Amino acid sequence: MENKAYEEEQDDGIKVCTGVEIRENRPIENQTKTKDGDALLYSIEDTPSWYTCVILGLQHYLVAVGGLIGLPLLVASPLCIANDDEGDVARALLITSLFFVSGICTILQTTFGVRLPIMQGGTFSFLPPTLAILALPHNQCPAPLPEGFMNSSKTLYNDTDGSIVDGAEVWQRRMREVQGAIAVASLVQVILGFSGAIGFLLQFIGPITVAPAVALIGLDLFSAASYNASPQWGMAMFTAFVLVLCSQYLKNVKIPLPAYSSTKKCHIGRTPIFKMFPVLFALACGWILSLIFTVTNVFPNDKNHPYYRARTDVRSNVISNAPWFYFPYPGQWGLPRVTVAGVIGMFAGVIAGVMESIGDYYACARLSGAPNPPKHAINRGIFTEGFGCVLAGVIGTGTATTSFSENIGAIGITRVGSRRVLQVAGCLFVILGMLSKFGSIFVTIPDPIIGGLFCVAFGMITAVGISNLQYVDLNSPRNLFIIGFSLFMGLAVPEWMKANRGIIQTPSVEGNQIITVLLQTSMLVGGFLAFIFDNTIPGTEKERGILAWRTTEHGVEPMDEDQMKKAESECYNLPFPTNCCRFSRFIPILPEFGQQNVTVSEDNATSTRI
Repeated sequence: MENKAYEEEQDDGIKVCTGVEIRENRPIENQTKTKDGDALLYSIEDTPSWYTCVILGLQHYLVAVGGLIGLPLLVASPLCIANDDEGDVARALLITSLFFVSGICTILQTTFGVRLPIMQGGTFSFLPPTLAILALPHNQCPAPLPEGFMNSSKTLYNDTDGSIVDGAEVWQRRMREVQGAIAVASLVQVILGFSGAIGFLLQFIGPITVAPAVALIGLDLFSAASYNASPQWGMAMFTAFVLVLCSQYLKNVKIPLPAYSSTKKCHIGRTPIFKMFPVLFALACGWILSLIFTVTNVFPNDKNHPYYRARTDVRSNVISNAPWFYFPYPGQWGLPRVTVAGVIGMFAGVIAGVMESIGDYYACARLSGAPNPPKHAINRGIFTEGFGCVLAGVIGTGTATTSFSENIGAIGITRVGSRRVLQVAGCLFVILGMLSKFGSIFVTIPDPIIGGLFCVAFGMITAVGISNLQYVDLNSPRNLFIIGFSLFMGLAVPEWMKANRGIIQTPSVEGNQIITVLLQTSMLVGGFLAFIFDNTIPGTEKERGILAWRTTEHGVEPMDEDQMKKAESECYNLPFPTNCCRFSRFIPILPEFGQQNVTVSEDNATSTRI
C-alpha cells in the first residue's frame, strides 16, 4: 500500500505534515487508540519507512545489549576462561554467538512464531542449572601453570590427571557439556508447543492469573536494575531522567526535520522524535556524559572502586580482541556432550522459561495494540522458542533464549509496537553479531546507564500486569485475596530461597536443582498460586473478569466473536495460507486448529503479511 504521511490540522484549517511516514497495513478504523487518546505511534501491523525502522530497531538493539552481554561474562569464570588476551577473545566470541542466535530467534519469532513484536535473548532461567553442571567435580577448573611456561603464547593448565592442556580446550570441553544439556532439554519445550499442551491450559487462564504473573516479571527484575545501577546511581538516575523527560514530558513536542511523502515529496515536516526515540536519547546522553567523566578521570581507574563500572573503557579489551568477522556455526566448540544429570537439571530452566514467556506474550500484546494471543499463537510461540533454545545449544552460547522483558517495557515507553521494527532489530543482531568488531562497540555501554533504563522499563512491565485488573471486580473479597496473596508469595518465596541456598535437600541432586529453580522464579510462584485459586475458589465469570477480558481489544471497547476472530487473524495468522490442507485443524500451531470446517478463503490468502 502506498506510503502516507500523518497530517495534523491547525487552528487556521491548514494541515501540516508531521514528518512521520507510515505505510498503513491495516484499515484506519482498526488503528489502536487508547482511552486517554495517547495512541500508539505504530501498532503491530504498521510498517514505518525503512530509515525509521532502522533507527527504531537500533533503539531496541541497544536496550537488549545490556541484558545480553551479562550472561556470557557471568559464565566465563565457571567455564574456566582465563583472564588474559586469549580469554578476552573467548568472551568476545561468546557474546558474538549470543547476539547472532538472538537475532535469528527474534526474526523467527516475529515472523513465524507468536508474531508479536517481541525480542528473543539470553535467559537467566538456565543459569542456575548451568552453574550446577559446571560445579560438578569433573568440571572443576584445573590449576594454571606458571606464567610464561614453555614460552607459549597460549594459556596452559595442569589438568586433574597431571597432563598439560590448552586453555581453549579446558573451557570448550565444559561448554560442550552445557550445550548438550540445553539442546536436549529444550526439545521438551518444542514438544509442549507443537502438541498444544500449552494452549490447552489457556482456557483456564484469566486476568486474575495474568495480572500477578506479569507484574511479578517486572518486580522480580528490580535486583537486575539495582545491580546495574549500583556502581553509580547518579549516572543511572540521569539516564532515567532523560528517558522520562523525553517519553512523558516532551512526547508531544514536534521538531522540524527534513521529511518525504508521496504527495509533498521532500519537505520540512514536524516529527515527535522525543516520543519515538526516548531510549536512544537517554542512552546517548548517558554514554556521552560517562565518556567525559572517564576521560577526565572523575570515575577512577581502580577496579576496586565502586565507580569503576561506570567507566566507558571497562570492556574496551573486548573491542580490541574481537575479530573483524566471525560466523557462529553449530559445533563451533566441538560436538555437544549429553549427560543425564545435565539434561534433567536443565528441565527447570525450560519450565521457568515457558511460564515466563506466556506472561510476556500477554504483556507485549497489550502494549503493542494487539488482542490477547489465541491458543495457536502461544503454541507456535513456545514451539519457536524451543527451537531457538535448541539452536542456542548446538551453536554454544552458554545459555538458551527466551522473550526479553526489557524490550517489552521499551514498547510501552516509546509507543512503537510495530512487528517490522523488531524484525529489523533481529537483523541488526545477526549483522553486528557477524561483524563482531562493530558489535562489540556497544558492549562498552556502562552498567549504570543500562540500570537507569531498566528502572523505567521494568516499572512499565509491572504496571501493564496490574492494568489487567481493570476487568476484575475489585470489590470482591475473593479476588482481593487471590491477587494479594499471589503477589506477596511471588516475592517472599523466591527471596527466602535466595537467602537459604541449598535448603532443598531430597535424595535426587537433579530434583533439588529443579525445585530450587522453580521456587526462585517469582513469576512462576505467583502465577501458579493465582491460577490454582482462581480456578478452584467459586466465582462468576463476570466477577473474575473473564468475559470482559476475552472480548476486549487492548482495553478499549468490547468486540463480538466475529470481530475478535478478525482482529486475531490480522495479528496472529501466519504470513502464508495455512487452510489448504484438510488436516490443518488437527495441528495445534496452525490458526485453523480446533475449527470444525476449514475452507480456503480469499481473505486468508491475501490478508496475511510478514
